[in-house]
Amino acid sequence: MSLRIISNTNFNFLEQKRKALLISGLIILLSFFSFLTQGLNYGIDFSSGYIVQLEFNKDVKIERIKESFTENSVDNPIIQYYGNQKEVIIKLQESNTYDQNNINNFLSTVFENYDYKIQKLDFVGSQIGSELRTKGEWAMLVAIISILVYIGFRFEFLYGIGAILALIHDVLITVGIFSLLQLQFDLSVLSALLAVIGYSLNDTIVVYDRIRENANLMHADNPENILNKSINQTLSRTLITSLTTLFVLFSLLLFGGIAVEYFSIAMIIGVLVGTFSSIYIAGASLFFLKVLEKKEENQQLPD
Repeated sequence: MSLRIISNTNFNFLEQKRKALLISGLIILLSFFSFLTQGLNYGIDFSSGYIVQLEFNKDVKIERIKESFTENSVDNPIIQYYGNQKEVIIKLQESNTYDQNNINNFLSTVFENYDYKIQKLDFVGSQIGSELRTKGEWAMLVAIISILVYIGFRFEFLYGIGAILALIHDVLITVGIFSLLQLQFDLSVLSALLAVIGYSLNDTIVVYDRIRENANLMHADNPENILNKSINQTLSRTLITSLTTLFVLFSLLLFGGIAVEYFSIAMIIGVLVGTFSSIYIAGASLFFLKVLEKKEENQQLPD
């Protein structure tokens, strides 16, 4: 499909607005149910555990190290190489198998067949994890409020409300999928969420710019036609930006290793959901807020 074909589309996106909102609403309800019943699967950054850096006298295989932990009743440790294949970083959740007093003895048991040195051994307590979660929540709140103020100045207040609804939609669904699938939620995922906010905002602003331009040119037309025309005119840009971003993210997921695995997953979900919201939710929110109807009424008022 060429750029020209995409740019000449004439889909009636607003006709599907209620179906799109129903799908989003169901996913958000499932997400809230998942939050209440099982919550998020917090990583060590947000819970508590140990971060261990080990240096071996020869190259080691991560799969073999994982097997050693499994043999000692520790499942799903996070292990990644650190610079080369002789050094690894290991993240361990708190467990009854070990504590701060016997963690060294436990590591000696796990690596009894290896020659290694402990370069770093840090304990992340629950209080630190709680502080990180709180700061992360504040960072997202400040970002969303800043975006509301920015769009309110650039467009008008109701456009800002529409953009915030689209952003909240993207963040809730992305976090909800992490909760539903019990994927690990750590600092890298929080970073991805903040990136998703910026990505989604950029897409929404492009669509809103075109809506504002067409509202001035087509003010006699009905709001649904103006919104549909604007979304179709920006569709090629939205899809191509999303596809090129997804190519990079899938490359990171496949070849970047465990260090960027959950970051990549969060970004992929966020980009897909953000593309959906740019096409359906952003325009639909303006329709239900009756932004274009109010603009038309103002233009018809006598001087």
